[in-house]
Amino acid sequence: MKCIKPYLFAVTTLLAVSCTLQKETASLKDVYKNDFYIGTALSANQIEEKDKKEDSLIRKEFNAITAENIMKSMFTHPQKDKYDFTLSDKFVAYGEKNKMFIHGHTLIWHSQLAPWMEKIADSTEMKAFMKDHITTIVSKYKGRINSWDVVNEALNEDGTLRKSVFLNTLGEKYLVDAFKLAEKADPKAELYYNDYNIEEPAKRAGAIALIKKIKAEGGKVDGVGIQGHWRLESPSIEEIEKSILDYSALGIKVAFTELDITVLPNPWDLKGADVNQNFEGSAKMNPYPKALPDSVQTKLSERYASIFKLFLKHKDKISRVTFWGVHDGQSWLNDWPIKGRTNYPLLFDKDLKHKPAYESVLKLKDAKE
Repeated sequence: MKCIKPYLFAVTTLLAVSCTLQKETASLKDVYKNDFYIGTALSANQIEEKDKKEDSLIRKEFNAITAENIMKSMFTHPQKDKYDFTLSDKFVAYGEKNKMFIHGHTLIWHSQLAPWMEKIADSTEMKAFMKDHITTIVSKYKGRINSWDVVNEALNEDGTLRKSVFLNTLGEKYLVDAFKLAEKADPKAELYYNDYNIEEPAKRAGAIALIKKIKAEGGKVDGVGIQGHWRLESPSIEEIEKSILDYSALGIKVAFTELDITVLPNPWDLKGADVNQNFEGSAKMNPYPKALPDSVQTKLSERYASIFKLFLKHKDKISRVTFWGVHDGQSWLNDWPIKGRTNYPLLFDKDLKHKPAYESVLKLKDAKE
């Protein structure tokens, strides 16, 4: 925010105090309220409000929530004839209580399946499972969950379809069926295809073809979720921008759904977010076990600033920007692709203090006002 410099000392003093107070009470959701939702992924403990300090931060900074894990199929549908909505009920109630945009994650995904789902080999049985699973969950929260990741990570890096249990049993038709079932269960919910690395050219082309095919065959796709598990140097701002434009050209919304920026070396230049990959660590791969050097803090700040500057440029096309976690201590990147590392990918540190990157994201709005 800009404070107009007055000429009277008394007014200057009052204005300075006012600006300081405003800065102290500013939050991500407030400064971006006219641009897009600012979201975060919640852990089970955060959903259950076990830490008052964390809860206060979440409610202050964010106006959209995604469940980090508890709505994945292994938790919501652990046995063929049993659903468990204990935590997902609390998640939805938390969002409603705090007047937040509530995003469901995820309905159809090859990973984190309940063991019984992985054993389905018959097309008739798989079709019945999908109908029961999607219809039961989406119908239960009809009118309460605002949007869903209907299908998650269905593509390989080259843009071809991943050989999942769904593709193996039903072929490509499972993609269309999933979106049709979700729409039927809640016609007003926004339906998304969500994936990582789909800002990269080959995978982006595959995602565009996939979305076009689903829509051509009568499936409702309202948006694409670009996960945004990124690095300090890549992907380039140019490729991210091209992705925003290309997906928007399909007549759908663009969301950045799992944003975080790793500051650690990546074994074999691994990209993306395939949770099934893991590597043994070394001191070289965990260079900042105690704290992040100022020089890297600066790089992280500059990276976040450039990304959010782009988001603001295309705010008319972007529906939501969600960080994958509230603070560094919670981040999945501490254990992937190497367990036990200390990463610093978010705007808040493990002690819930905002980092220079947080300030850089807020200052973008100050400069525009």
